[in-house]
Amino acid sequence: FFLKFPFAAILNVACSTNMSYADFINHSEDTDGIRFSWNVLPTSRAEATKMVVPPSVLFTPLKERPDLPPVKYDPVVCSRSQCQAILNPFCTVDVRSKFWVCCICGQRNQFPPQYKDISEQNQPAELLQNFRTIEYTLRRQATVPPVFLYVMDLCMDDEDLQALKESLVMSLSLLPPNALVGFITYGTTVQLHELSAQGCSKSYVFRGTKNYETKQLQKMLGLMPGANTPIPQGQRQPGQSEGARRFLQPVSECDMPLTDIIEELQHDPWPIEAGMRPLRSTGSALSIAVGLLEATYPNTGGRIMLFAGGPPTNGPGIVTTNNLRDTIRTHHDIEKENNSAQFLKRSSKFYEILAQRAANNGHTVDIYACHFDQTGLHEMRFLPNMTGGHIVMGDSFNTSLFKLTFQRVFAKDMRDQYAMGFNATFDIKCCREIKIAGLIGPCTSNNKKGPNVADNAIGIGGTQSWKLCHIDNTTTVGAFFEIANMPGQPIQQGTQAHFQFITQYQHASGEIRVRVTTVARHWADGGINLQAIAAGFDQEAAAVVMARYAVLRAQTDEGPDVLRWLDRMLIRLCQKFGEYQKDNPASFRLPQNFDLYPAFMFHLRRSQFLQVFNNSPDETAYYCHKLNREDTTNGLTMIQPMLTSYSFNGPPQPVLLDSSSIAPDVILLLDTFFHILIFHGETIANWRNQKYHEQEGHENFRQLLQAPREDAQEILQQRFPMPRYIDCDQGGSQARFLLARVNPSQTHNSSFGYGSEGTGGAPVLTDDVSLQVFMEHLKKLSVQSSS
Repeated sequence: FFLKFPFAAILNVACSTNMSYADFINHSEDTDGIRFSWNVLPTSRAEATKMVVPPSVLFTPLKERPDLPPVKYDPVVCSRSQCQAILNPFCTVDVRSKFWVCCICGQRNQFPPQYKDISEQNQPAELLQNFRTIEYTLRRQATVPPVFLYVMDLCMDDEDLQALKESLVMSLSLLPPNALVGFITYGTTVQLHELSAQGCSKSYVFRGTKNYETKQLQKMLGLMPGANTPIPQGQRQPGQSEGARRFLQPVSECDMPLTDIIEELQHDPWPIEAGMRPLRSTGSALSIAVGLLEATYPNTGGRIMLFAGGPPTNGPGIVTTNNLRDTIRTHHDIEKENNSAQFLKRSSKFYEILAQRAANNGHTVDIYACHFDQTGLHEMRFLPNMTGGHIVMGDSFNTSLFKLTFQRVFAKDMRDQYAMGFNATFDIKCCREIKIAGLIGPCTSNNKKGPNVADNAIGIGGTQSWKLCHIDNTTTVGAFFEIANMPGQPIQQGTQAHFQFITQYQHASGEIRVRVTTVARHWADGGINLQAIAAGFDQEAAAVVMARYAVLRAQTDEGPDVLRWLDRMLIRLCQKFGEYQKDNPASFRLPQNFDLYPAFMFHLRRSQFLQVFNNSPDETAYYCHKLNREDTTNGLTMIQPMLTSYSFNGPPQPVLLDSSSIAPDVILLLDTFFHILIFHGETIANWRNQKYHEQEGHENFRQLLQAPREDAQEILQQRFPMPRYIDCDQGGSQARFLLARVNPSQTHNSSFGYGSEGTGGAPVLTDDVSLQVFMEHLKKLSVQSSS
């Protein structure tokens, strides 16, 4: 398993003298999927506190790397029980005595016998600097293939029901061929369908008003121990289709019976009176789904896929009553604890307990909610947030947004393998000067204590190991650290802080894989070398990290308090790293790698994550869910959307997210991650309405109209979930999506009023302050002697 590699030719890219910090940051993200907020770390806890933005990292554990070597052996682990770090390029190796020293804890370890041929010219892949990230395929394999359990709502109109049935039938052909599949439908009652029945469909009907525990289901369904192992078709005997095999079968065997069951489904037969909502027992259906997998396949890769066409109105976990006079709760109702929010706390607790049970067993819960009104995502958000599942929110199941997004759940990577991992554990190892404060991401705690666990938690803390029930090549976690080194305890010159991230997961093929990423960052004394620390600041990663932190605080603090906290943190950062003369705002300057950070914070303050006005609780839950699992680039797009201008004056170019970018003779493409919007200026819209693009001699205008559509289509084809596509004109109602996001440098109150000519841009009807005013106040507060 050794790779022949000249020892002298090993290149440590991170230490290349020709690479700027910006290049180094991009290279680290491309090769290791990692971005630190600070790439040079302060040497003491007191200095780290003064840095304002905590030492943190955004890490994509399964970042797609086509050049990773296929390593078909188990990793070599440090022998110290409290460490158990894995052999990596930063370890000191003595090839003569066959020893290696762990870079995390300093333990001296002996190589196993299979490494007896190691030499300076004959190195295993894990010791090469080019493979700071490496993936091992363990000898043992998962005993059970992944399980997919569909939970389908029958209380929807015929058009939506038919579209959903077609999507589910289509998805059966996209599942891994060895996967197990089950099927639950619900309305007023819950039906668990038996897939082993020959000749006629058979289902077990449960009352929709009850919460079913696992032991109850085991007794009622006869889920006997030992009945869970799949039996090959030729070896099955009559009477062996008991227990789990009645409800969960290999998709290759039950494809036709399950297709027949789905195609024969009808709308929930329970009558609905005028002015009433259908009785929808979502909570009971989910409790049966979680209990079924918990009873049959605990601690294995499983996926519950909920398709909800409206809010729960019956049984545990209800969001509202079935009377249409009772409106579904809003943010105002939740804040004031009005009658519309009477079920909020109890239902949220119910779904949180369900989510914890699913997470403990390694099972993922996806929610596909398509309805014009709210569907209860706010209460059910714990299920996908804690289990790593997807949330897809739309108006109808009969839209391309849902259909194409659902197909992408089963997408394959560049190696033509399913881009999904199951039942993963994620561990962080770090040197003794670093402590782990916590994680913000789609995971739960494994409650694994250690000497490197910080006392003060940020996010999911108090542990150095987490469970991610679902993980793919875009799942990104945010980890926060503390500097444990105290002042007066000098760190040896030239040493580095080492971090190791270990992700063990079940691949869709059944293989157990371990992805290991080990990185190092330099130390610097903030008291005498602050410039070195400042030079390593990554403002984009820091903005996304602080956005996750702010969203976390918004769950417990009131909105204005979170905004004030963000403002204080920004002022302190500018005071620490800005160059200025006391009480002279005009002298204020920020270093180049800090200069965009205040604008990021300005747009974060105005974003849908912290401003809930005009958003439902379900929408807020969906937006925050996506922020906490996407990488730096996508997270930054959510905070400060990308705006591209198309005109006759030249090729498409990015422009400021500002009202001054709006002009009558341009087309704008806005990418907010959740929406893709094409905005036609007034003149462009008039020309298009007069069909100039269909006439000869106007080819350039035709190409100008087509260019943003082609770019938008490229984004729509790649992104998950598929964004909402909006095509609008200046002055139209849909233009509000653009006007709500741009910096209002020109408003109805400014000197650029209606009828002003030659000024460019378009006024925005808002009382929000502009970025320019925000920056003026920031400068004043940062240079004040008293602040």
